[in-house]
Amino acid sequence: MLDWMAWTWPTAAFFAVIATLLIAFTILAIRYPETPRTGILGIETTRGDRLFITLLGSAFINIAWLGFTDLAQYWALVICAVYAAAVFRYV
Repeated sequence: MLDWMAWTWPTAAFFAVIATLLIAFTILAIRYPETPRTGILGIETTRGDRLFITLLGSAFINIAWLGFTDLAQYWALVICAVYAAAVFRYV
């Protein structure tokens, strides 16, 4: 099924999670409109902005994890979850 692009199941799951997040945040934006808020970065952000910042930062965390440590990648996921909670709370 995934042979056309030589994807692995973890890769497909990753993109499925991203697509699900985008759909969920779109539904949230339609059902519960939000006014932008200013956090510690000093810029106005919405839920979508914070999701983008979280995804971008998580990508850098995972790349750094791969480059600087030999530990299991699941620990980077824990760090990303803590990072995501901090972004959605304080940014």
